[in-house]
Order: sequence, then C-alpha cells, then structure tokens
Amino acid sequence: MVAGPPGAGKSTVAGELLRRLRPVPALLDKDTLYSGFVAATLRAAGRPVGEREGPWYDEHIKIHEYAGLTRTAREIAGHGCPVVLSGPFSGPIHDPAAWDAWTERLGSGRVRLIWVYCDERTLRERIVARGSERDGAKLADFAAYVARIRPERRPAVPHILIDNTGPVAETAAQIVTAIG
Repeated sequence: MVAGPPGAGKSTVAGELLRRLRPVPALLDKDTLYSGFVAATLRAAGRPVGEREGPWYDEHIKIHEYAGLTRTAREIAGHGCPVVLSGPFSGPIHDPAAWDAWTERLGSGRVRLIWVYCDERTLRERIVARGSERDGAKLADFAAYVARIRPERRPAVPHILIDNTGPVAETAAQIVTAIG
C-alpha cells in the first residue's frame, strides 16, 4: 500500500514500484477509480467540487471509496495477482485497531505500508502544479489544510518511509532499498 497526503507523490512512488516488482502488481489508485464518481456525487448533493475531506465527505463518500478499494483488492489478490493500493488512507494508518481490521478485510495476510512524505513547501508546489479542480479547497486556505492533514505525522502502524521531497532519482533509490 502506498499512502500519504494528496500531492506527496504517491503516484510517483507507485509507478516506481510497478517498474521494479515482478510480477507486476495491479495498481488500484483511489483517485483513478473514484474521481468521476466523487465529482458526480458532490454535484448531485450540492457540495463544493473540491470537497475531499471533512465529516460529510467521510460519511457519504470516503467510506464507499475505501470499501470499494478493499473489495476490489481482495478479489484481485484472491486470484493470485499482487495488488498495490494508492491513496491517503489517513484513517487506518493512524489507528492500529482500524489498520488491523482493515488489513483483515483485505484478506491477503501480508500488507506492507509505504508512507510517502514530502515537506510542506514541496507539497504546496506539487498541488499547484497538478492544477486539479479537486484541489481548490486545499489551496484556498493552505495553512488550514496543512493543519488538518498534518503531513509530518507518521503512521501509527509499521511502515516504510519514502521521503519524496527531492528528485525522482532519490525517491527511486529509496524504493530500491525498501523493496530490496
């Protein structure tokens, strides 16, 4: 599993993993799978298009995104194909009991968490650079956003740290060491 805050570089890390792992795992990226669904649900509910966090989002959308990812990963892995999940996973990675319950639902027995970190300045630069409509609320009050997501807070469960603040070559070298 590749986890970390939006903009930290989860897609970069997942791509580097896919280039190196054999057999090549299936990649289930939360945004790739659910961004259209999320946008349509937000519009239908009259919510801001950039809303991607908070109590309403958690109750009406996030719970279904993660349930769908979990069921899909379990089904794919059940047929013998390794899976890489990519998303923030901010709930289970910071709560050991939730992590244990969630990894049990995945059913694969062995889940390795790779946590992607980058500093606050780099995080903002990357969010701006990707130019995504879904990031509007984050950028409107970036200081409040950072205070909520606390990107420096490490997971409370065993994990491999990838510091993605530097160039891709440095990130790739960390991945090679991590999967050794």
